Amino acid sequence: MNYLTDERQNALSAEYVLGSLQGPARIRYQRLLMQHPSLRSSLWRWESRLNELGAALPNVQPAPEVWERIQQQLGFVSTGASTDSVSNVLALPPRKPRALQWFAGLATAAAILMAVLLVNLQPVEPLSPGQIAVVQSEKAQALWLIELREDQLVVSATDKFTPLDNQDYELWMVAADGRAPISLGLLPKTGKLSLPRSALFDQLQVAALAVSLEPLGGSPTGQPTTVLYTAELVAM
Repeated sequence: MNYLTDERQNALSAEYVLGSLQGPARIRYQRLLMQHPSLRSSLWRWESRLNELGAALPNVQPAPEVWERIQQQLGFVSTGASTDSVSNVLALPPRKPRALQWFAGLATAAAILMAVLLVNLQPVEPLSPGQIAVVQSEKAQALWLIELREDQLVVSATDKFTPLDNQDYELWMVAADGRAPISLGLLPKTGKLSLPRSALFDQLQVAALAVSLEPLGGSPTGQPTTVLYTAELVAM
């Protein structure tokens, strides 16, 4: 299929921005963005047109619990005991003396109060406004979580990711205006890493983020060597 005709590029870009381009077709489109400046220009034009329609909609900030559940489902944090609904059932032995019943009730109330205080005193990382991207494998397994914050990119690798020891993985910004991909730094192979936030995030329309396989130390040419994955930034 010829993806370079104006008619085809416009059709794909419009579907991409609207969200109707799904599955393997969406992944293939994101990879084509890395190769064809004309396709990135087409995407930028459609984003400019269609995003004007959404600009009038009010922003809705999700609750911190929503972000916590998303991270649990993606495997970035362990799933602990849920505090959304707490059931306290007390089984009292039969025929206790009244004094002991009163003391047991008082002790139970104190224990419940202590538990509530401990739960409320647990440090909770605030949900700062920003954007996220989840880099997935061909089998839709989450490999990296990328959080775009005010001053940095926070990248977390999952246990689903099996790195190559003799290769590095580099993160790229794919701008919608047709310019060459912009390196954002090397990704962690395990754990979490903070990368500097490029000022271009505030100056350009970002079509996608991409991950490339590189020699140790990063791309020797300043451009992606082998593009492995792409991901979209979405607002939190």
